Amino acid sequence: MGGSAAAGKSVGGERAHNLRVPLPEPRPFIDTFRANLKETFFPDDPFRAVVRERGAGRRAAAALRYFFPFLEWAPAYRLGTFKSDLISGITIASLAIPQGISYAKLANLPPILGLYSSFVPPLVYAMMGSSRDLAVGTVAVASLLIGSMLGREVPAAENPALYLHLAFTATFFAGVFQASLGLLRLGFIVDFLSHAAIVGFMGGAATVVCLQQLKGMLGLEHFTTSTDLVSVMRSVFSQTHQWRWESVVLGSGFLFFLLITRYFSKRQPRLFWISAAAPLTSVILGSLLVYFTKAENHGIQVIGYLKKGLNPISLTNLDFTPPYMMLAVKTGIITGVIALAEGIAVGRSFAMFKNYHIDGNKEMIAIGTMNILGSFTSCYLTTGPFSRSAVNYNAGCKTAMSNVVMSLAVMITLLFLTPLFHYTPLVVLAAIIMSAMLGLIDFPAAVHLWHVDKVDFCVCAGAYLGVVFGSVEMGLIVAVAISVLRVLLFVARPRTTVLGNVPDTAIYRRMDQYTTARRVPGVLVLRVDSPIYFANSSYLRERISRWIDDEEERTSAKGETGVQYVVLDMGAVGSIDTSGTSMLDELKKNLDRRGIQLVLANPGTEIMKKLDSSKVLELIGHEWIFPTVGEAVSECDFVLHSHKPGNVAAAHENIV
Repeated sequence: MGGSAAAGKSVGGERAHNLRVPLPEPRPFIDTFRANLKETFFPDDPFRAVVRERGAGRRAAAALRYFFPFLEWAPAYRLGTFKSDLISGITIASLAIPQGISYAKLANLPPILGLYSSFVPPLVYAMMGSSRDLAVGTVAVASLLIGSMLGREVPAAENPALYLHLAFTATFFAGVFQASLGLLRLGFIVDFLSHAAIVGFMGGAATVVCLQQLKGMLGLEHFTTSTDLVSVMRSVFSQTHQWRWESVVLGSGFLFFLLITRYFSKRQPRLFWISAAAPLTSVILGSLLVYFTKAENHGIQVIGYLKKGLNPISLTNLDFTPPYMMLAVKTGIITGVIALAEGIAVGRSFAMFKNYHIDGNKEMIAIGTMNILGSFTSCYLTTGPFSRSAVNYNAGCKTAMSNVVMSLAVMITLLFLTPLFHYTPLVVLAAIIMSAMLGLIDFPAAVHLWHVDKVDFCVCAGAYLGVVFGSVEMGLIVAVAISVLRVLLFVARPRTTVLGNVPDTAIYRRMDQYTTARRVPGVLVLRVDSPIYFANSSYLRERISRWIDDEEERTSAKGETGVQYVVLDMGAVGSIDTSGTSMLDELKKNLDRRGIQLVLANPGTEIMKKLDSSKVLELIGHEWIFPTVGEAVSECDFVLHSHKPGNVAAAHENIV
């Protein structure tokens, strides 16, 4: 038995040695499966630092540093670094306080929750997050989603207690979903939201948020709960008799002030603090104006009483009972995906500017954990908003300690300063939200998409129109559906191209790109630009047959040598399944019936292994497998000139 196996192995090795394209050495299935699993879920090899350590204690310390990145920078933290983080933390706190109150109102939640959500989550992220620049807090799009999705089933005005509990429950499920994606290494799911889809979705959501602020800007007491453009415009213009000029003047003035400060900060990046301090300045000025003019008695709505004190525990407020649990789950998953996409995109952008790396899956765990703990402490969904993170970056932050400083500033506000916000006019909050949202409508990015890729522009436009004319959820569904459809089309309809010889070289390139490339008489060279799967195998068989028919018609019309060889360049075919091998089997038999020889060039390791196992390699013939297109065409051309044209069978026998 042992001798027979050894002999078989020797014969197999000799056969592999004699092939132009060698067969890979056989590997146990479990080794192949383990390698593929690692490549799919652990492409960045995140635990290499843990494995390299010697001893259980060192490995445990390395594992703790992986899940709690602050353990890496905290031991070497210096006073000079703290000074930079202190300035950054105070700066972003001045932005976080008014934005937090504004976004909580946008989610139809008590304004104080916006401050609660800027206290606990930043502390958690500072310990677990890997980004030095991400400033944690609530965001407008997620706030709008929570308000629209929960408000459709449970109106906040009619049942505020249940609505509040569902908001906490949705935040809990969002955190569980986010952390699970990170722990299970499923972060690639978020990648199905392409850049074009995000640009369109965020632009549409920003437009919808701005439209919702017309209620505050016009001083309206009753407003539609729908978010689509038609419903909002109908609600606005059906109440023209209730528009209040005081709110319009006050809101327009503060909106102009906020936009002007942003303009100057963009023109002079050193003056970033002007734009960062503008929202808090607006709140202070608006509150003083209302207090001294008694404007609340003249139709200007104010925030009113804000409870003093730190976050109360809300663990017992989570609602896991029907019939509303599934509503909380759906809201949590959808808002969780949006929050992840924004937070990770923002973190990666600033990491690229400072030339360091953040782990996407680790970020998911951090963001998910802070939302889980936040739901226990009266916080709603948080992530890393771009506007706050940009201020943090421009202020010169060095580590995540800036989030701790911001959290401490919010804590002081909660303990001592909340009564000062009693007279803050709602119209100022509306102006703050509108000024922030106008920066999310990225017209240059949409124009760039149009010039570079029209299909990507259609994805962007579809997401935008879906949000503006449908709903935020509809826009998200449209964006994901178009993106996934495009991926499926790439897989199901891969590109195949004709290659030609670049004169005076052995190089073969696309003839539609290289105008000097020339065909080789009697040889048709085709390149397949994707893996061959069940989803595209039938299409490829038909497309290759059509290429051959077209070439036959062309050569017949010009009186040239017909197709005798079809060379398939397999260099871009990374993998193949059983449907793909069956397709090559059928293609080989069909070409044999037409007197045409199939030739493969540059097949990879996996391709050779699958073709050998399925006996397709034997059917095609080992002598017709070549490492390069140049060698394959040279051999075919040599055979054609050594024998009478069309006598492929004789040439084949001669080679054998």
